[in-house]
Amino acid sequence: MAVGRRFRVLLASGVAVIALAGCGGAGAEGAPVERRTFAFDGDVLTVDSDDSDLVITPADVDGVRVERQVDGWVVMGSGPEASWKLEDGRLTLRVDCDAVAASCSAVHRIQVPRGVAVSVEDGNGDVTAEGFTTPLKVRSDDGDVRVRRVSGGLDLGSQDGDVSVDGSVTSPSVLVRADDGDVHVTLDAVPLDVDVVTEDGDVALAVPQGAYEASGASDDGDVRIEVPLREGSGHVVRLRSDDGDVVARTVN
Repeated sequence: MAVGRRFRVLLASGVAVIALAGCGGAGAEGAPVERRTFAFDGDVLTVDSDDSDLVITPADVDGVRVERQVDGWVVMGSGPEASWKLEDGRLTLRVDCDAVAASCSAVHRIQVPRGVAVSVEDGNGDVTAEGFTTPLKVRSDDGDVRVRRVSGGLDLGSQDGDVSVDGSVTSPSVLVRADDGDVHVTLDAVPLDVDVVTEDGDVALAVPQGAYEASGASDDGDVRIEVPLREGSGHVVRLRSDDGDVVARTVN
């Protein structure tokens, strides 16, 4: 999914038509890098971000380390103005463009101490999380969610974007909710529970060989449940799409 919506001003017959939108992550990669470390000694970190892509990883660090790149332009206004703070276990990241016309972009790379559970609330931008052994919760209003190399429980959601879980994922439980986007989940260990729902998009699940109590449904799409089935199994799979194909298969 493309992030980084733009502001545009069009003049037609002397009338200004303004198309307004927020910031995103596209175009920030070449911007100057700023770094800051925030003191942190809790067990759970909440990341509260708006108008930025996020890349979040655990690391051998003291405190929470944040690296940001912000770029953009404005016409008849101010910005981009970036702010960051960590208070009461909540890391708040903002990038503001207040103008008649503007194009802003931002990316934040966040390292958290190992063993810390993370909850992400992102208003506009892609979220990538890798390497966690602790529970991970992600909510994105407008952007893709990508999770790799994790073993903790997953609770993921996107209102407008795809959700992808793959690459050495051994999480025992996976919960995904997507309003408008495809969901692709590949697991390298037999899960206890997988529950995926998308309103508008395909659902594709790949799991190791095992006996599953599995079900799939779609109001408008094909459904193929191709994993070994056993009623009453302790490994439960539930997949649903209101408008899209649903597939569950084994990876070995």
